[in-house]
Amino acid sequence: MAEEEATAVVDGRALVERMAEAAEEISAISDYRNAYRKQFCDLSRRMKLLEPMFQELKESKDPIPEQAVRSLVLLKRALDSARELLRLGNEGSKIFLVELVHAQFKRAKERVDMNDMDLHRDLLSAYNMSTDANVDPSTLHRLAEKLQLLTISDLKQESLALHEMVVASDGDPGEIIEKMSMLLKKVKDFMQTQNPEMGTPTNKGLLPSNERAKPPVMPDDFRCPISLELMKDPVIVATGQTYERESIEKWLQAGHDTCPKTQQRLSNKSLTPNYVLRSLIVQWCEANGIDPPKRPARTGKSRPTCSSGEHAKVLDLVSKLSSRSTDNQQSAAAELRLLARRSAENRLCIAEAGAIPLLVKLLSTLDVLTQEHAVTALLNLSIFEDNKEKIIISGAVPGIVHVLRRGSMEARENAAATLFSISVVDDYKIRIGNLGAIPPLVSLLREGSPRGKKDAATALFNLCIYQGNKGKAVRAGVVPILVGLLMDPEAGMMEETLAILAILSSHSEGKAAIAAAEALPALVEAIKSGSPRNKENAAATLLHLCSGEQQQQHLAEAHEKGLMGLLQEMAENGTDRGKRKAAQLIQRMNRFLEQKRVAQAQALAKQSGNPASPDFDYR
Repeated sequence: MAEEEATAVVDGRALVERMAEAAEEISAISDYRNAYRKQFCDLSRRMKLLEPMFQELKESKDPIPEQAVRSLVLLKRALDSARELLRLGNEGSKIFLVELVHAQFKRAKERVDMNDMDLHRDLLSAYNMSTDANVDPSTLHRLAEKLQLLTISDLKQESLALHEMVVASDGDPGEIIEKMSMLLKKVKDFMQTQNPEMGTPTNKGLLPSNERAKPPVMPDDFRCPISLELMKDPVIVATGQTYERESIEKWLQAGHDTCPKTQQRLSNKSLTPNYVLRSLIVQWCEANGIDPPKRPARTGKSRPTCSSGEHAKVLDLVSKLSSRSTDNQQSAAAELRLLARRSAENRLCIAEAGAIPLLVKLLSTLDVLTQEHAVTALLNLSIFEDNKEKIIISGAVPGIVHVLRRGSMEARENAAATLFSISVVDDYKIRIGNLGAIPPLVSLLREGSPRGKKDAATALFNLCIYQGNKGKAVRAGVVPILVGLLMDPEAGMMEETLAILAILSSHSEGKAAIAAAEALPALVEAIKSGSPRNKENAAATLLHLCSGEQQQQHLAEAHEKGLMGLLQEMAENGTDRGKRKAAQLIQRMNRFLEQKRVAQAQALAKQSGNPASPDFDYR
């Protein structure tokens, strides 16, 4: 009997601890969906009232009687159920929420608010109509408002919440979830008819009447996170992220078991069509006069293949990469480098034979030639799109950065080119920047061969498209080097340097560094004698310089250098982007010159003892 009592005491203590944790979790949930918000708040408040009791039980040194433990077990089950219900109220599907909560509160004989009863009746009415045309528009309007399904973001979040329910049911959605998905589509179609430009961030009514219609800006939610292109066949993976089917299938076929965007491990590799997002994309395209994307045919796409003889040769070379002999490693890496250069078939064959991880290991070798061959082989392999992910996943970036710092000049050049090749994927720009690639690229830009400088510049340009990398490049000292190259006619790098300066000038540190490097005369000269592309990048950089704290100083200097005449010519004959930048600069110059004339007139009037007249001719 004493042994049983001791067990009851231990179990009781652990039980109270778990109940206190559950109560704390409930307290942390602070917001609930619009439907049944009052009932959720009441339930949460009642659960929170139990916290003092749990705290007192935790602090008590008296044993908890066995009968009390049995009662606490029942209370714990109720507490867990309440916690799950409140979580659903905080982040679950809004449509499912109405169904579930209505049933639960009804069973509990809770007096349900009439507005909530009306919501449930509208839901049933929409369920029971076989086609969209049969549903009363006023019913769909009330549902959209009460469920807060009014924007693309709302509809996408609801779609993801329903998808989570499919995942939880092992991929079998069941009749009720299918009904909810169909209802969501009805609400979405209705909202789209009410607002055909839903999701378009531009507001045509705000554009000046004399301004040409600009191409619509695509909502970010419509782009595949992998390809960054408009999705034709969006599908949802187990983490709830949406991708273009073809892009995510390539990712999975490459052997990955993680979500590209979140890096979470996928619990399964099932792909659920995102019909709601697909429909939103189609209707957005139609509203903006764009041909809707056609879903690609689901036929097996042919992939490049090499002959059986070539495949056997590749396997033999890959095996030599693991050899203890430096000569074997060097010769194998050299041959793979040449094979990867020749064709897409070879690039795929070499990657599928497992060469990439072995080549990555050779990046740290002390043998100079082997290192050169290894990094160049990776460069050639990266040209094949599917191999970029494999190179990143194999952990190649630290090794490439090592070569960039300590390799021969040829190896450093090809390391920079490899970083440029794989950084075309936006997510990889972030990773490469975080792994320390930018300072050695800046060093190569400063001290490299002509080819090495160009490779470094193109890689830096790509990386600095990501805002977080701009400050890293500026702090690594890239701006004085760029300005020096811009002023050196023998360098032949005007296009590269102006392109990088244009994107760095949008960053506060970059703008300050460009001003400190006294780049303005060289920028004006580029507008005077550069190519159309160089002129527009120089104008873009000047536009950023001529704003903020030092704008008066920069505008005065630019005016002295004869910028106004150059801008007027550019505004008439430049590229479209160049014309816009020139027009903006002219506007700022005119404002500056007018302020200068007013200041001079006031100074003259003060000297003569007469205040300046409003009608004074300042010419």
